[in-house]
Amino acid sequence: MGDVAVGARSGHDGEEHRGRPAESAVPAADSAVTSGSDSGAAEDDKVTGEHTTAEGQGPGGTARTPKKPRSFWKELPILIGIALVLALLIKTFLVQAFSIPSDSMQNTLQQGDRVLVDKLTPWFGSEPERGEVVVFHDPDNWLAGEPTADPNALQTFLSWIGLMPSAEEKDLIKRVIGVGGDTIQCVGTGPLTVNGKALDERSYVYAGNTPCSVDDQGGKFKVKVPEGYIWVMGDHRQNSRDSRYNQSDKNHGMVPVKDVVGRAVVVAWPINRWSTLPVPDTFDQSGLNAQPNAAGLPVAPQGIALLGVVPVVLWRRRKP
Repeated sequence: MGDVAVGARSGHDGEEHRGRPAESAVPAADSAVTSGSDSGAAEDDKVTGEHTTAEGQGPGGTARTPKKPRSFWKELPILIGIALVLALLIKTFLVQAFSIPSDSMQNTLQQGDRVLVDKLTPWFGSEPERGEVVVFHDPDNWLAGEPTADPNALQTFLSWIGLMPSAEEKDLIKRVIGVGGDTIQCVGTGPLTVNGKALDERSYVYAGNTPCSVDDQGGKFKVKVPEGYIWVMGDHRQNSRDSRYNQSDKNHGMVPVKDVVGRAVVVAWPINRWSTLPVPDTFDQSGLNAQPNAAGLPVAPQGIALLGVVPVVLWRRRKP
């Protein structure tokens, strides 16, 4: 720092640079910009302004006109079209709303309730399980004699996009009691048994109903469910035309799994009845799944899987 100060005072140094104004002007300009003086600020503004004007010009030096945004009313049909396509895809592959037309599932479901049905998991091979509430297509004219709705144009459109259930589709909703391989029996007023295990159905059977009905039309039965079929019953046992009362049809009262639309998972409407539809605890009791091993296996497949996992767990525990 001292050497620079001495050089600035030296007349000899001034002689060396005399006659070279171009070189002496460069440091002066640099000093002005660095110090933030007014002249430097003006220079900066000039450069910035020229740059902005150049960017705003279009080809040939003409001013570029900004693109006018599309009006809301022009975009509205596009948005509606996208929404309709999404609704149709959701209805077809994911979830669909269904209306409860009768009292056969009271008090779990009331007439007029709207339920959301999971249609996705069956695409991945999921099949109905005991205790689930499922929607299925009419297997063999179970709805004979039932009144048919006559929807207006708006209801037809809303049902097409999945916001309302279709009046043309003849669908029913019941609870799965037995699946392929199960033996189901009703003697007297009950209890209902599955594979010899009595079900405690007080949590979902309509108050005042008996689990089994005493009549000669199907209320007393003993059936074995074939593979690929399910046996269904309504929760309002004395007011449900279900598998019991359709044993004379081509499926002997069974519902083909292929006719199942999906599992009802949520009561979505009305708001004050919003609730989920879980599987009752009685279907989780031990021994309910006990069935003869078709291949003569000494243990269940879950036991084989457990035996395969144990060595891996022990090996991981021994690792340092």
